[in-house]
Amino acid sequence: MFAGLPATTLAALVVLSLFAGVGITAVGPGGIFITIALVALTDLPPAVVVGTASATFVATGLVGAESYRRSGELDSRDGKRMALVLSLTGLAGALVGVRLNALIDESTFSVLLGVFVSLTGILVFYRTRYGTSGSDYDVMTPRGTLGVAGIGAFVGISGGLLGVGGPVLAVPLLVAIGVPMLIAVGVAQVQSVFVAAFATAGYLAQDAVSWPLAIAIGIPELVGVVAGWKIAQSIDAEKLTRVLAILLLVLGPYIAVR
Repeated sequence: MFAGLPATTLAALVVLSLFAGVGITAVGPGGIFITIALVALTDLPPAVVVGTASATFVATGLVGAESYRRSGELDSRDGKRMALVLSLTGLAGALVGVRLNALIDESTFSVLLGVFVSLTGILVFYRTRYGTSGSDYDVMTPRGTLGVAGIGAFVGISGGLLGVGGPVLAVPLLVAIGVPMLIAVGVAQVQSVFVAAFATAGYLAQDAVSWPLAIAIGIPELVGVVAGWKIAQSIDAEKLTRVLAILLLVLGPYIAVR
């Protein structure tokens, strides 16, 4: 037993965490699989699920942001502006999400998570069909800034409430409005650090973070983050995102009715 979990359960979580890390930096949706795995494989209360997942997303966001800084996506003026706006609005949203989480029971949490997973699958599929045209989105205009701010606030609330990393929703939404894919993935890593840090702090105050479990799944998750960044730099992720979309659409209803 480790962190109150059987060895077989822990092994499954480690493997799933590795693949989740790959998804975080390769295509954006990935961190949500940490939350899904914790809900499906453990009996942890919703607050501990979200708090523990959020703690791992702080580390993955830092490593992911540094990776995309090294490859240049975060050096552009637009990239820096988007990262700043997403992070600031995400902070406020995360605080709201943490408070909302304390108001719902386990069954409601599962339904919300299932609906969220399904909607994410639809967004990812939309991105593969319509979000790769390479059209430019001018974040330097007031309208552009407001659009990114709205995405940041929505992603922050979702992260604080449901324990999903910022890239899960931020990347599909940013690409859908015309942001190039790699820049979207890069700026989402920056936002995830701030959103996850504030969410983690909120759950720490409730003593709802399992640090042994966070470390156990966080290490393979970080390995996957580095691997996912390398994949994103070297291959076309179209087929992978479609596979992810299908998985999310299948898992969503399962989680909702579990």
